[in-house]
Amino acid sequence: MSRHEDDEQFRLFVQRQWGSLLRTAYLLTGDRGSAEDLAQSALEKTHRRWGRVLRRDAPEVYVRRAMVNTAISWRRRRRPLEVPLLTSDSQPTRDAYAQVEERQLLLAALRRLPPRTQAVLVLRYFEDLSEADTAKVLGCSVGSVKSQASRGLARLRSEFVPPAAQSPVRLEEELA
Repeated sequence: MSRHEDDEQFRLFVQRQWGSLLRTAYLLTGDRGSAEDLAQSALEKTHRRWGRVLRRDAPEVYVRRAMVNTAISWRRRRRPLEVPLLTSDSQPTRDAYAQVEERQLLLAALRRLPPRTQAVLVLRYFEDLSEADTAKVLGCSVGSVKSQASRGLARLRSEFVPPAAQSPVRLEEELA
C-alpha cells in the first residue's frame, strides 16, 4: 500500500473515531483541552506506526491503549494545579443543575482513583467495552480487569456521596 493510501485511511479513521476518542480522553483527563492534547498525542503515535497497526486490524485498540498509557504517564509527571476546596465550600445546592453537579462529583471521584483502575472503569462503563476488550486494550488479563473494576467500584461507592443522597445510587447505571 502506498504512503498516500495509508494517509488517506488514517484520515478516514480519525474522522470516524474522533468523537469517541475525545470522549475517552476527556474521561481520562477531566479537561477538554487536555483531552484534545491526549487524543492528538495518541493519534500521532498511531500515525507513525499506521501500516503495522492496520495490518494487525485493531487501530481502535492501539489508539485507546496509547491514550491510556499516555494519560498515566502525564499523570505521573504532572502534579495537579488545582487546589481543592474546603468541604464546607463544596456543598452543592439543590437546583435545576443537580444532575450535572452529581455527574461532576462522580467524575472527580473517578479521577482520584489510581490511573490503571480509572482506565478500567472508563473503558468498561463509559466506553461500554467488554471485559475481554478492556483487557486487550490494557494488555492485561480478564481477571485483572474484573478485580480492578470491582475494587474501583467499591472505592467509588465508599467515596462518592451524591448531593441528593435520598436514594441509593447504582454506580453502574450512573457510569453508563
